[in-house]
Amino acid sequence: MNRPGTYTDAGQAFPIYITVVAGLLFLALAYLAVGQATVNRSGAQTAADAAALAAAQNERDQLTAQWINVVPDPTKWQDIFEGKVPFDDPCWRARQLAAQNDAQLNTCFPPHLLKYRVDVQTNKSVGRSVVPGSEDFKAKASATAEIDPLCTFKLPEEGATGDELPDLTCRDKVWHLKPDDSAGLPKPEDLFDVHLADS
Repeated sequence: MNRPGTYTDAGQAFPIYITVVAGLLFLALAYLAVGQATVNRSGAQTAADAAALAAAQNERDQLTAQWINVVPDPTKWQDIFEGKVPFDDPCWRARQLAAQNDAQLNTCFPPHLLKYRVDVQTNKSVGRSVVPGSEDFKAKASATAEIDPLCTFKLPEEGATGDELPDLTCRDKVWHLKPDDSAGLPKPEDLFDVHLADS
């Protein structure tokens, strides 16, 4: 036999149950929106890193090509290793890599010699969610890449004669250069290191 008030208590508990479930559902959807935003932000950072590295690697390759052209004249080497020579703007490569990572390049510039900073924005937004405005939110990220010259050399003393080129020491390897041996010249990665740096 049911006691008086049993159905009344159950009826009062039901709205509370609905409210709790609705609250939990809202929290779950909010966490999902945060997760989507995190994924979007991660994608933006990946695109920025790739774009910055692409620009720096393109400059490295251009500097290497210039160095190969002037190998017979060691007096021109240092300016090339320090990036103090004209070359084509490598930011087109940054734009390509950003696009390949579903983002657009907003800015690309060298804050210093042998360094590139890029800013990108994802093409896709977070999408509709319980968070107002998320459908218009596009993640942004920045990255900076540096080009570090790896080689040192000593120019012949003024007045010295001879056609031999100075040895080029790159990290732990010594290159005995011969102008007529292009196959034996260092590669871009032997001359320069490209890596991400703090923005």
